[in-house]
Amino acid sequence: MTDLDPKFTFDAFVVGPANRLAAAAARRAADAPGTSYNPLFVYSASGLGKSHILSAIAHQARKTGSATNVQYMALEEYLKELEGALESGQPEAFKEKYGHLDILLLDDVQFLTGQPEAQEMLLRTLDELSSAGSQIVLASDRPPAEINGLDARLLSRFSGGLLVDMAVPQYETRVAIIQKKATERGQVLEPGVAEAIGKSPFKNVRELGGTLNKVFATQDLEGRQVTTDEVAVMIAGGAAEPSAGASDEFGSFLSDLTSTLEETVEAQEEEWRSAFREAVDAAEREGYLTDRISGYLKGGEPEEWDGIVGKFLQDIQRLREIDSELDRLGNPWPDAAEGLLKDPDRLDEAETLLTSVAERQRPFPRLGDGPDLANVGDFPNMAVNAAKQLVADERPEYNPVYVWADKAERARTLMGAAGRTFQADHPEARMAVTSVEGFAQDFIRALGAGVAGAWRERWWTVDLLLVHGLEALSEMERAQDEFFHLFEALKRRGSRVMLAADRPPANVEKIDDRLRSRFEGGLVVEVDAGAGQGEIELVEAASPVAEGLWGEDDAQSSAPETAGGKDTKGAEKPAQPVPIEVPPPKKGGAWFPSSENVVIMWPQLHDLLQEELD
Repeated sequence: MTDLDPKFTFDAFVVGPANRLAAAAARRAADAPGTSYNPLFVYSASGLGKSHILSAIAHQARKTGSATNVQYMALEEYLKELEGALESGQPEAFKEKYGHLDILLLDDVQFLTGQPEAQEMLLRTLDELSSAGSQIVLASDRPPAEINGLDARLLSRFSGGLLVDMAVPQYETRVAIIQKKATERGQVLEPGVAEAIGKSPFKNVRELGGTLNKVFATQDLEGRQVTTDEVAVMIAGGAAEPSAGASDEFGSFLSDLTSTLEETVEAQEEEWRSAFREAVDAAEREGYLTDRISGYLKGGEPEEWDGIVGKFLQDIQRLREIDSELDRLGNPWPDAAEGLLKDPDRLDEAETLLTSVAERQRPFPRLGDGPDLANVGDFPNMAVNAAKQLVADERPEYNPVYVWADKAERARTLMGAAGRTFQADHPEARMAVTSVEGFAQDFIRALGAGVAGAWRERWWTVDLLLVHGLEALSEMERAQDEFFHLFEALKRRGSRVMLAADRPPANVEKIDDRLRSRFEGGLVVEVDAGAGQGEIELVEAASPVAEGLWGEDDAQSSAPETAGGKDTKGAEKPAQPVPIEVPPPKKGGAWFPSSENVVIMWPQLHDLLQEELD
């Protein structure tokens, strides 16, 4: 086996336009031998990096462990081994040796000309390796069709995989190479010298390397810097021949130089296959899984292949948008996103996660203008003081506070005042204001959108809960369960609760005794039949969650179903919500949906464990 140069690795191979496809295909052959680009045939003029590519594949395969049996050799070495096997009468041993490789890397295959026995043996080897799923990489100074006397069967094998050529470096790459090598050699070039050398149309890297070597030698031996005027003279005089003592150094320099070549890739393959490969390579560079489309490369042209590639790239773009949106929202469940956002086949799950996060982070509406507790008017002192104590910084003595009056708006007025006081004193706290019917409708919306778990977590994190219209619970059997678990969650969290109704808890019919005991467990106080404000006005809170995910009219009653579109710049933007019509609760019966038709996912198991109170 040909010795591998330790410097010939992918890390040392600088990729440019002239070698991009060759480098990408070679790395894939090393990381996933036999899965695509098989055989991979790389060709270029002498000195443009073919040997570097083959060595890099061998190094990478051994480094990653993707292959254990790797053979890299020049064709001349292959021919010598074949000749020895034929002379000793052991052609089968030779065939077996090469037939069990994981990767075969064969350089200078142009020398197959005039070698019929070698061609026959190589043909058998390639057939066995291909059948076994092994990787074959071949390098030549010309494409297969230009190798004289090549067996038609070999020509077919070589052309049946991926053919890529590597071109000479262009101006920008030559300048970058010169500057890089000057830095590595500890040389300082006058301004414009690298550009002057790079402008010369060198036929190969040896000419470029020879001229650059002469510049370095002049500066070393004469103790001065070469000027731009001298560059033209040096180039016209030809490349300096390296001395015998410098031959190893110059050879090493040329080897490194080949790793920085720019290349223009000619992918001599069908359009559909090229499109699939480019999509796979682009996705894998960003860490996305490509199982969905990589399998197509092993077969024939699929129907509507452009649509398959387009949908794959569209799904990846959507995953990027979801990832960005989750970052903006402050994803509270990062573990759920791990891995999910790199798999296009799990886009639906990613959409669900985004919808759930948006639901979890959705702000509660704030109370509109109205009196606070200091200006609430003529209310019983006990009721006002209990409300003040409930929303104060210190832990309240009475929690929950249940206020009621025959005229429901009277109780709502005191509740609104308590909420505005809390809102002004604790602007960063989470306060939720709702009616029983509004709460029920919001839960129906969450069930329809598939975000019931996130909906509960949202409600269970409030610092102050204000609920009015408690008398409506008698018509909503299912809503009672949700309220019971909400109260228990808030109790464990130390949150405050204020309730308002047109009757005391004892007169709210058809409710669970456990729930009634929670209402009566704090302070129940009647407010007399004085004046009241009427309905509580809510104002939607401004939040980054609402932007781009929730409708402006009613963020509380919208569901984030997808409806795509483009932004003002014409770029695809995340899906927008489509409002869902919420059916009103049924009157005179169990609340829709019934408990028999609802599957509830509790975020935490211990939230199901409730203490039964007599």
